[in-house]
Amino acid sequence: MIDAILSFIDEAFSSVSDVWLILGFVAQAMFTARFLVQWVASERARRSVVPVAFWSFSLAGGSLLLLYAIHRRDPVFITGQAAGLIIYVRNLMLIRAERKRDRAEPPRMS
Repeated sequence: MIDAILSFIDEAFSSVSDVWLILGFVAQAMFTARFLVQWVASERARRSVVPVAFWSFSLAGGSLLLLYAIHRRDPVFITGQAAGLIIYVRNLMLIRAERKRDRAEPPRMS
């Protein structure tokens, strides 16, 4: 059983070109980093927080994973990553618009 698993792992890693394998791991690391960023920000604030860096890592990691999925010709992976990119871009657009509104508003008097 262990020999079969090791053989599968060896085959899986040797059948992918080094560049694509590295891209896949970098993309996955970026995608995972977004959760670490969100967790640290929430712990510091002592409440649930979703910082801009979460959406930036989501977009960067998701874009690279989409490239990897296209290279692998995996329609399930492609669909999932493409749909996610729409959400990440939209959230960044909403944040940008909010910041623009905040800069345009005069300071409030208490």
